[in-house]
Amino acid sequence: MSQERTEGDLRNTGLSLKHDREWDYELDRIIDAVEERDAEKVGLQFPEGLKRRGPAVADDLREELPDDVTVLLSGQPCYGACDLDTYMMRRTDVFVHFGHSPMKESEKIIYVPLFSNVDVFPIMEQAREEQLADPEDDPDVGLVTTAQHMNKFDEMREWLEERGYTVHTRRGDERLTHEGQVLGCNYASADVDADQMLYVGGGKFHPLGLAMEHPEKHVVIADPVNNVVTVADTEKFMKQRYASVHKAMDAETWGVIFCTKIGQGRWEKAEEIVENNDNAYLITMDEVTPDRLTNFGMDAYVNTGCPRITTDDGPQFKKPMLTPGEYEIAVGEKPLESLEFDTFHGTW
Repeated sequence: MSQERTEGDLRNTGLSLKHDREWDYELDRIIDAVEERDAEKVGLQFPEGLKRRGPAVADDLREELPDDVTVLLSGQPCYGACDLDTYMMRRTDVFVHFGHSPMKESEKIIYVPLFSNVDVFPIMEQAREEQLADPEDDPDVGLVTTAQHMNKFDEMREWLEERGYTVHTRRGDERLTHEGQVLGCNYASADVDADQMLYVGGGKFHPLGLAMEHPEKHVVIADPVNNVVTVADTEKFMKQRYASVHKAMDAETWGVIFCTKIGQGRWEKAEEIVENNDNAYLITMDEVTPDRLTNFGMDAYVNTGCPRITTDDGPQFKKPMLTPGEYEIAVGEKPLESLEFDTFHGTW
């Protein structure tokens, strides 16, 4: 039987078949905050992939906290640090957001990033052998990762430098907490003087966005969770975006979506589109889904909220769903070749 590891093989990655992974939930910090604030209610918010961890964390806290302290779990969808459960936040004395680094500092919110213990260096070695240029040919490489792996970022940089690379890193803007960090909506940390980028992290969600915003760069994905090395390929995505823009060129009525989530609103952009188009209608929503839009019966929609709603979920919508930049192309304000990836910069 072949011992060769295949895509999805979790051996030696810090994960087992039960998806067992050690996280630091920083329970002591949460307990201290409860005591300091004499809290009666504690709210816990987890991203979608970690919600199943919520009950166990709640159990651990309840063992340590006084009996009169209530621990609540947020059932609201959560895809980032911009996606806070404001209803729960207003109704709890301590609000804990797991899985993301702070986007905006607040005394009300405790951010627990949940750093990963996965060994990133075997997959980085594979990426070096298979996809990165030899340092004698091109020593410059940009390095980026996500919040879960920031605890090993300095080690990653040193590892590359020891192998002869000149590593380029930066902190993008105030939406980003750490140097070298990327979000699903912000890749400013990749704006470095290197033609090749090494993304270390799980999945293709972040590096595909990076490659779309920086199409001139060779984006190598070293995924230590799924144990695979790939290169971000934007061709399929770009074909989908061009197709959506073409379909929307015949639209007569437009729904302009303003997302009410605390970190995703671009009110001025939404208002500008409506003011300049008599056939555009402003729609406010928290969660943007195909079913919610169907009843409006518009010919096309413009999403001023999270860019990933358009790029990742776009094919699921029954009518064309465009970014603000794509809308300008569809109504003839910009040429088709100006199509680019939509990103967020700054905080709310």
